[in-house]
Amino acid sequence: MKEGKLLESKEIYTGKVVDLRIDTVLLPNDQTTEMEVVRHRGAAAIVPIDDEGHVILIRQYRHATGGYLYEIPAGKLDGEEPPEDCAVRETEEEIGYRPETLVPMGWIWTAPGFTDEKIWLFLATNLVQTEQNLGDHEVIDVMRIPIENAREMAIQGELQDAKTLIGLLRASHYFGHGSVMGV
Repeated sequence: MKEGKLLESKEIYTGKVVDLRIDTVLLPNDQTTEMEVVRHRGAAAIVPIDDEGHVILIRQYRHATGGYLYEIPAGKLDGEEPPEDCAVRETEEEIGYRPETLVPMGWIWTAPGFTDEKIWLFLATNLVQTEQNLGDHEVIDVMRIPIENAREMAIQGELQDAKTLIGLLRASHYFGHGSVMGV
């Protein structure tokens, strides 16, 4: 199959979290078009499971959505930071636990129609309690939820965050029948 080709890229905005570019692209169908692309350095998201089989979710205020969301802990990569290091750091910062075991579960594109953000997913177990260390911009409640309840929250539409739903789905592979998503 034929690939697209970047002809020109113009920087529109450079921010703390994202950059915006206008790319002129030759598409595989030989049409030329301009596309707005939000560039993001990437992130790691973690499905922490404690020794009692509870998933640790956060309830976080998200201004962009107009309220609170239930999520798995996550955060953006710092510079050239490896995703595994980011996962350990974010787990400790957001929920106050350091994972002794981190299992990679692949990665996802968050919204490939307009951004290149890639989130690496990890299952975290053997959690050691430390101390939560939130930034000024983070409003987070920590919640320990039985895996069956997290599954029910997903089915009932109480979980709307895509990385959380996909993280729980992928983590279900490690728990067999009656697991996070019933797989």
